[in-house]
Amino acid sequence: MIRQLLGKGAIAVLATGISAPALANIPFVEPPIVPTAIDTGDTAWMLAAALLALLVTLPGVALFHGGRVETRNFLSVVMQVGAIAAIVSLLWIIVGYTLAFGVAGNGIIGAGNAWMMIGLGNVREDTLVPESAFAIFQMASAIFAATLLIGAWAERARFGWAIAFAALWSIMVYAPVSHWVLGNGWLETSGVIDYAGGISMHLTVGVSALTICIMIGRREGWPKTLRRANAPALSLAGAGLIWVGWLAIIGGNELTAGDGAASAMMNAHVAASVSALIWLLIDKLKTGHVTAAGFAKGAIAGLVAISAGAGLVSPGSAILIGLIAAPLCYFVSGAVKNIFAIDDSLDVFALHGIGSIAGALLAAIFVSESFGGLGYAEDSGMFGQLFTQLLGVAVVIIWSVIGTLVIGLALSTVLPMRVSTEDEAAGLDKTHHGQRSWELD
Repeated sequence: MIRQLLGKGAIAVLATGISAPALANIPFVEPPIVPTAIDTGDTAWMLAAALLALLVTLPGVALFHGGRVETRNFLSVVMQVGAIAAIVSLLWIIVGYTLAFGVAGNGIIGAGNAWMMIGLGNVREDTLVPESAFAIFQMASAIFAATLLIGAWAERARFGWAIAFAALWSIMVYAPVSHWVLGNGWLETSGVIDYAGGISMHLTVGVSALTICIMIGRREGWPKTLRRANAPALSLAGAGLIWVGWLAIIGGNELTAGDGAASAMMNAHVAASVSALIWLLIDKLKTGHVTAAGFAKGAIAGLVAISAGAGLVSPGSAILIGLIAAPLCYFVSGAVKNIFAIDDSLDVFALHGIGSIAGALLAAIFVSESFGGLGYAEDSGMFGQLFTQLLGVAVVIIWSVIGTLVIGLALSTVLPMRVSTEDEAAGLDKTHHGQRSWELD
């Protein structure tokens, strides 16, 4: 009982014969706090962020993409989103996670220590969250990236080819780049800044999408035949879900529930807000009216651009990033279609490719302490960081193009890439995606 009341230290002092008055003069010192292996608050935040990140795809991307295609192809887009989400989830468990975030090794690809998730550690290295929580959060990001590709081939790609391509792309393109940039790979150790997937996710998606558009060709009748979005309201609702979930992806990359996550989310939100308003303003000046699609695309452009530096720059810099990203993405979107005559159905390259490049380079500028950012590494400065960012962007572009060509062409020898002219004219919902059987159910 005495041991419980006084503790071992007090017992030892009493045993020495020190008097009570002398003991009373000894100052009380709090014992050191030893951090627990897992922080439940951080873990809860990571799990919540993972769920919100899944909301980005199901139903966010499904509605955002689906609402912008013709009525006869709406179901095909939604089905592709669901199937890609399912197969990427399985592949992430089997091999994707370990390729992206396994033990670094030589910095090129993750080791096979977490194959089938059998070698997960209790705690993710350098964090206070279980590695399982970290893995499911990263899985949600991988799903999001793969489903974004649908916008490049919408309304003309065969279902089987699309699903197989997205599955292989997530392993051969997305996973290695994620390792290089976010998994302690060679680009990260070289100093490349990518806070929340601006390079690893959106640049790979944008470049691969442009490559696919060139490979698969234009939709029949495009651009002479006017294509009408079947449900702009649904598309706008999907963009809203993406906006909210994207904040969780950005905040979740902090891996802790604290000021860093809050700052990153604030920056992402204001960048999206500014970019959406600027897009509306450009629309108004050019066409005399504003559109729901313009607001949605503007918000996406801002979120893409801020991703690389979200947790490293100030809110004022985030506003400037959104201000710059919107006109860049807007005019590139027009140039891709009107000058180069490339049928990027849902503006994936303009939003994700150009937005990510702009964001990666702007992060190198606005991370400076003079702009309120967190500053550079000791051996770096603005020009050095710009060069490093350019190197990272160039490498990822090359890898994305090569990987997309290899996967796409190899698959096309087994699975046809494109539907027939007749099926495209009739609409993929009826010819390829069982609308009749759905009605019979």
